[in-house]
Amino acid sequence: MDAEVILRTEGKAGRIRLNRPKAIHALNTGMCAAMLGALTVWRDDPAVEIVLIDHAEGRGFCAGGDIRMIATSGAGDGSQARDFFRVEYRLNHALFTYAKPVVAFMDGITMGGGVGISQPARYRVATENTRFAMPETGIGLFPDVGGGWYLSRLPGKIGEYLALTGHRLDGAECLALGLATHYLPAAALDGAKARIAADPASVESVLAELSIPAPDAKIRAFQGIIDRLFAADTVEGVFAALAADGGEWGAVQLATLGTKSPQSMKVSLRLVREGRSRDGFAGEMAQEFAIGGRVAQSHDFIEGVRALIVDKDNAPRWSPATLEGVSDAAVDAIFAPLPEGEAWTPA
Repeated sequence: MDAEVILRTEGKAGRIRLNRPKAIHALNTGMCAAMLGALTVWRDDPAVEIVLIDHAEGRGFCAGGDIRMIATSGAGDGSQARDFFRVEYRLNHALFTYAKPVVAFMDGITMGGGVGISQPARYRVATENTRFAMPETGIGLFPDVGGGWYLSRLPGKIGEYLALTGHRLDGAECLALGLATHYLPAAALDGAKARIAADPASVESVLAELSIPAPDAKIRAFQGIIDRLFAADTVEGVFAALAADGGEWGAVQLATLGTKSPQSMKVSLRLVREGRSRDGFAGEMAQEFAIGGRVAQSHDFIEGVRALIVDKDNAPRWSPATLEGVSDAAVDAIFAPLPEGEAWTPA
């Protein structure tokens, strides 16, 4: 049986290749642990000068995490879900703080966990196939794996917009927003990887040489309206602004938000807002771990996975069903720090 993540050295590069094509390379605990172990070994190996992260085959880079496992665990004692988050977030943090350059190739679907292993990279390559999103509010979750850090640092209120709606960005939009550092045609990726592995010092010149002009970034045209309609301090305020706008774009966003978990939207908005003033990535991951362990055992997450992934009836029954039903106290409890012995740490 093929390994779910292929780890090897090639030239002067450590290669991480996700290899679960039937699951669009969704991450599980074993994959995260294996990647973390390889990074630890390569960190002290002078023969490895750079790390490349991509996927072996299939239509996506990484569609997220092992949602079914997390929901199954959440329906019980939640221990497997917490174990997964702990290891995954340590992987995210290891990449964020890695001393050697990392190149992530976001060719295809890049969502959830795929965002978590690509955004920490020094070089983030988008292509015409890139589809980037944090769609967690649709399944009762929240934009974790550092989402509170990355989304909060996007221009204006785009982070709030992406966190609440789960809107998908293409490669050109990722480049324009700084989520990608380079835009290459997918056909050029194999050559880029081979050249970088042979001569890691040439990474910047290789990526610059093979980059092509990206198409117009469609989201730029909506920056003003996003900043205006997603500026409210509360999700209720966002709904009110969209309803009062009267325009077609606002109506579409309002309809989209109407399908999302009210609890998840409140958690996600607060996460992005607080992430903007967070002073370190480790603190972000500790906060997200506290939230994740609780949300994994929540009604909305288990119900969201049932409705969108298991039964696929696309009719989740959220509880509370309205924004007004989600109290500030309930959100405060989700964000509460964990006891010292249970809290997330980088190692």
